Amino acid sequence: MYSEERKSEILNLIAKTGSINVNGLAERFSISRETIRRDLSDMERQGFLRRTHGGAVLDAPASAPPATTESPVAERTMRQADEKRAICKKAASFLTQGDTIFIDNSSTMFYFPSCMPADMQLTVITNSVNFLYEAAKIPNYNWLMISLGGVFKPRNLSVYGSDSLKAAEPYYPSKVFISCAGISPVNKIADTSLQEIEVKRMLIERGQKVFLLADHTKFTKAGQMHLCGFESIDCIITDPAVRETGEAQKILKNTGIELIVAE
Repeated sequence: MYSEERKSEILNLIAKTGSINVNGLAERFSISRETIRRDLSDMERQGFLRRTHGGAVLDAPASAPPATTESPVAERTMRQADEKRAICKKAASFLTQGDTIFIDNSSTMFYFPSCMPADMQLTVITNSVNFLYEAAKIPNYNWLMISLGGVFKPRNLSVYGSDSLKAAEPYYPSKVFISCAGISPVNKIADTSLQEIEVKRMLIERGQKVFLLADHTKFTKAGQMHLCGFESIDCIITDPAVRETGEAQKILKNTGIELIVAE
């Protein structure tokens, strides 16, 4: 099990119970207590919990953002980790030799580099420092990485601004891979980050085919800021839990968007 996947499960457990203990987690994940302690220390530094003797408790910091603002990328990456990894794997299966693609700054894309075919020549345009960092762990001369410049946003590990827009102007990607904050009949495809939204809109408009990578929870959120309409999206890739409520089918009825479930 990946470290981020394990932390995601720990985050879900502490959200349900309010507290966790090292011995129980070590047994649950079949790993050493020392590894669990390191995980908890990392999560404490990121503000997700507070360490206690023998475990940890849920302790939202005073500086925690309100629900209407964007959560830190590390926290969002850990949510629905299994689903996001499966969605990225499915999305990467649509890549073809010589593609020029745009990858946005969403937390879902954290898992995309490990899914990209190693033997395929690809040009990747991105404003995500987080994505570039993960891709750097898999050095591959078949992949040309193009980083859009701009103002660095530490909370989201991304760049934005007029310099980003100017750097994106020459590109018309064959495929665009994005995520969002919510999908609803009201706001259509919605996001939370005012700074990065213009770059996403530009590349969505210029992309030959646009893939929206959205786990099932995105269909229960309206989001705060309109990103684009349904007509801008060719395909939505989601996870099997989307079938449980049928919400996606209701929202996307008569839109012409292809809904693909990553099994």
